[in-house]
Amino acid sequence: MFLDLLMIGTIILGVENYFVYPPRLSFLSTFSLALLGNLVTWLLCARSFGLYNDLRLKPFSVEWIMFLKAFGLYALITSFVAFQVFKSYPYNQHQYLLQCVLLFLLLPVQKVLLRVLFKKFRNSPNVKRKVLIVGAGQTGLNFYRDYVQNLHYGYQLAGFVDDQKHPSLNGHYLGKTSELKHVISRHDLDDIVVTLPITRESEINEIVTLAEREGKRVRIIPNFEHFGSGRMQVDRMGNLSMITLRPLPLDSLDNKIYKRIFDIVFSLLVVVCVFSWLFPIIALLIKLTSKGPVFFKQERWGLNNKTIVCWKFRTMKACSCKDVDEAGKYKQASKNDPRITRIGGFLRKTSLDEMPQFINVLFGSMSVIGPRPHPVPLNLESKDAVEKYMMRLWMKPGISGWAQVNGYRGETKDLFLMKKRVRYDLWYIENWTFWLDLQIIVQTLVNAVKGEENAY
Repeated sequence: MFLDLLMIGTIILGVENYFVYPPRLSFLSTFSLALLGNLVTWLLCARSFGLYNDLRLKPFSVEWIMFLKAFGLYALITSFVAFQVFKSYPYNQHQYLLQCVLLFLLLPVQKVLLRVLFKKFRNSPNVKRKVLIVGAGQTGLNFYRDYVQNLHYGYQLAGFVDDQKHPSLNGHYLGKTSELKHVISRHDLDDIVVTLPITRESEINEIVTLAEREGKRVRIIPNFEHFGSGRMQVDRMGNLSMITLRPLPLDSLDNKIYKRIFDIVFSLLVVVCVFSWLFPIIALLIKLTSKGPVFFKQERWGLNNKTIVCWKFRTMKACSCKDVDEAGKYKQASKNDPRITRIGGFLRKTSLDEMPQFINVLFGSMSVIGPRPHPVPLNLESKDAVEKYMMRLWMKPGISGWAQVNGYRGETKDLFLMKKRVRYDLWYIENWTFWLDLQIIVQTLVNAVKGEENAY
């Protein structure tokens, strides 16, 4: 990160001063503020695409794609600010173009060199750490394959200790866990990595005590994959270690800020550019074709089970006020539903009835993209019948969502359909990206234009 910012700053200063150093630079000049703005913009763009995450297990092709996305967004933002927002910017278009060309060429070269130098450094015998792996189960073998054989992490295998000899260890088996003391005495070790199941807590405690008595550092890899999706995150709360079984992209404050800013900007554009003129037309049509209010509001469950009021254009007859039938089951809108008005059918088919929910987005109770909010009675019916249903509420509900653009919208008369919808919603929550939101918006617009089969 530091080297990227240093290179970007050097290129901008060099282009501005025709590569004559030391550069002419005033602390509070317009150019200094522009330079600072460019550096901050690059930092935000690069972080948003994970360019400064641990990429040692990723090939350079993955880092290259991240760089292209970050560079593209950086170029869009900085060019817009430089030549559309400010009339007098400290450098001209030719200088800006030269900056971008140099950044595009030199930053990837720097990253390749860093990978080569880092790998050579880690491959040096002077920095390699000899590691003993206690436990030859799947967790231990995964650690060996991904982190010991990978030269970027600086480990060299001393061997495995396990109660059973596995043929897959290829001669690296050193003995049973009860023989750990003799194994330690016979081998020069730096780290002992324990990958035993958590059910063997007393045995792990004995291993830790023995290893520390011999002056060896112990690292424990907990095996909690069977509790969740396999992705875990270890955090610190004071002196307490805490394992999150299902870390989500939107747990990151950066991602929350990006998504909220996008929600506000996109919703304002829709309200100002579309809703301002489309609202009177739709309101007039609703009033002319049926009696009752223009808007329909309904309580639904939002983020963390909090009740929100969801706004829509009214698409049903005003007398259709009961949410449940005589048996107490929620009455979902169905095909050829007699409650739907003439204009209501068109609004539902084109998803225009959802337009007022951009007001919900502006006030923060909803997001542009997210799991669709369900009415309270439908939530009560589904939360016990569908596994992991309530996990949908880990994210703000959206006007459109991943399940909807994949065909799972409208009536869910079969439990199978609700399970599929929940599966798509959970995949979105666990794999959220800014670009996925853009993809869903485009798919939603396409579906609205051509009309959706399940929109009734």
